[in-house]
Amino acid sequence: MGNIHPSAVIEEGAQIAASAKVGPFCVIGPRVVLHDNVEVKSHAIVTGDTEVGEGTVIFSFAVIGEIPQDLKFKGEASRLEIGKRNRIREHVTMNGGTEGGGGVTRIGDDGLFMAGCHIAHDAILGDRVIVVNNAAVAGHCIIEDDVLIGGLAGIHQFVRIGRGAIIGAVTMVTNDVIPYGLVQAPRGVLDGLNLVGLKRRGVTRADITALRAAFQMLAQGEGTFHDRARRLGEETSSDYVREIVDFVLADTGRHFLTPG
Repeated sequence: MGNIHPSAVIEEGAQIAASAKVGPFCVIGPRVVLHDNVEVKSHAIVTGDTEVGEGTVIFSFAVIGEIPQDLKFKGEASRLEIGKRNRIREHVTMNGGTEGGGGVTRIGDDGLFMAGCHIAHDAILGDRVIVVNNAAVAGHCIIEDDVLIGGLAGIHQFVRIGRGAIIGAVTMVTNDVIPYGLVQAPRGVLDGLNLVGLKRRGVTRADITALRAAFQMLAQGEGTFHDRARRLGEETSSDYVREIVDFVLADTGRHFLTPG
């Protein structure tokens, strides 16, 4: 194929669309699928049972689809699914899933994964997620749409981060984060709402006001965090606030970050 550099190693069985490009000294494994207009730049490795969606670009020295960094992994089926139009920068690592986590790591569409970041086994990431340089998302995490994870941040295994939340740089997140939350400080404190992100997405002033009031109730109301969320659900007419309520009440048993 004219779009594959002669020095690239394409193992037998790989499925590469005619419009995809593979640069010099790349390695493409035998169970890899590269869809239309995927570009793999020089010296990148795409291996394992990995499917890469249309228009995604994988930059030099990324290693995509290798086996999980999990001592419990015993060679079982392990898959990585990457959506459309992602930008996966230099030295990024993304691993396939494990039997204990469903066997699949899944990346949505239109994400930006900056240099050196890591997406671990069985993580599920939504659309338009940004993971900044050298941040790490551990195994079994759920990262919803429009989340931004700052540089050098660490997301603990099994954590859920709700839609539109922002995690500050050099922050360790060990508990779930509500949608639209703002988390910062070294040990991860829920410190408000992602107001900049809300405004950029054109959320109305009325909904932002409702979210502010909901945050204050979650921070200072009576009863437990879940009790406050239930009361919010009974009182609110905002779809954005309802999203927070549903996220909290769908609790998987893990604690939430609460306002500091």
